[in-house]
Amino acid sequence: MLPQGPSANLYQRFYDVVRRIPTGRVATYGQVARLAGYPGYARQVGYALFRLQGEETDIPWQRVINAQGRISYSPFRLGQDHLQKVLLEAEGIRFDSDHRVDLQCFGWDPASPDDKA
Repeated sequence: MLPQGPSANLYQRFYDVVRRIPTGRVATYGQVARLAGYPGYARQVGYALFRLQGEETDIPWQRVINAQGRISYSPFRLGQDHLQKVLLEAEGIRFDSDHRVDLQCFGWDPASPDDKA
């Protein structure tokens, strides 16, 4: 269920940023928070994206990873961690032997003309 109440506007701003991440690119939780106008709210971005679990959505939640270039695994995501990797690989994103994405290669730069959604 999508949020209602005080967090609804905050989450909507995060979702608006995530919708802009183009196919084949990733952003970090902190980057999404900064671009939404909430620097330091990386954890809240994670909460907002977790709320999408099981929802039919146009928000490409799988394109948000942690600052180390990894999927943030959680026992509460009920298998979505594996799904996230499968979805990213289907978009052409590659993981190294340490299960990391090269943010220099696959990181989203919204200022770049090549990275416009």
